[in-house]
Amino acid sequence: MDVLNLVYWTTIVALLMVATILALVTAGRPRTIPIIVSGGFMTGALALAALPFAPLPLPLAVAVAALGLVLAVIGGGPAATAVLEAATRGSVKQGTHGGILLARTDSRVDDSAYVAPPKTEEVMRGGLVIGLLERLAIAAALMAGFPGAFAVVVAVKGVGRFTELAESESRERFIIGTLASLIWATAAAGVWILAID
Repeated sequence: MDVLNLVYWTTIVALLMVATILALVTAGRPRTIPIIVSGGFMTGALALAALPFAPLPLPLAVAVAALGLVLAVIGGGPAATAVLEAATRGSVKQGTHGGILLARTDSRVDDSAYVAPPKTEEVMRGGLVIGLLERLAIAAALMAGFPGAFAVVVAVKGVGRFTELAESESRERFIIGTLASLIWATAAAGVWILAID
């Protein structure tokens, strides 16, 4: 293997490694700047992998695959959170179980014209775990060469959340969060796909 080829593939691995470390830093408590920088490093790796170059050596292929999968799964949550915060400008409150808090008003009015104060209800619970599994399934399927699994994962998620999508806040959050999460997972898996092409 020539030196230029080794430097090229090692640079891609290094970019993925830095992106993964930054994504891990934001996993506990999402922060916008580190996840944007992580996305920048991932984009750099993606752009480099798109260049026509000599075949990927096996040890570096394993590193690219492992880092791409970890980055897809771990980084997608903070990325989706950052996009959602930008889209909703903090107007939607987070629940304690990974969902969102929505104020529900009782539309019934009794004879005294008393209107009950709005009750707060958490919807779309379990979003963290669902997101991790969704990104794992998407990235692994794409990396294994089964892009049809993408449609299955999105359909299962949509059917599973169907009853919770009555309020506009939950619909918007579902669409924005899912798209951000899937774009991140696809980009991370894309490094591997371009590297072996």
